[in-house]
Amino acid sequence: MEIWVNPECSKCQSALTMLNAGGADYTIRYYLEQPPTAEELTDVLVRLGLEPWEITRFGEPVAQNLGLASWPRNEDSRPRWIKALTENPTLIQRPIITADDGTATVARSPEAIRAIMPAPGERDR
Repeated sequence: MEIWVNPECSKCQSALTMLNAGGADYTIRYYLEQPPTAEELTDVLVRLGLEPWEITRFGEPVAQNLGLASWPRNEDSRPRWIKALTENPTLIQRPIITADDGTATVARSPEAIRAIMPAPGERDR
């Protein structure tokens, strides 16, 4: 399991606390320091079942500077969105957890975190 975090984010801190309390085995990725590549982000989007604009933080100053709110949201525009997110990782919603079973979630709620954590018996395997 890998979790993409910004250490200054309260949602990220809460997710880490829950993962620790649940005994989850995970790796932390400080995605602002180690941004995902276009390939990695594309893979995560597939795992999430989401489009890049669905994980974009539109309130960030860079989003406003780029005019993201007015960008088309269609298949042809996906590469443009992915490029913007990889070049400006502050635009990516956080935390994102990718599980070993191929699933992923934007872990902004306790329910989302619990849903992706392995069951107690699975941790011991």
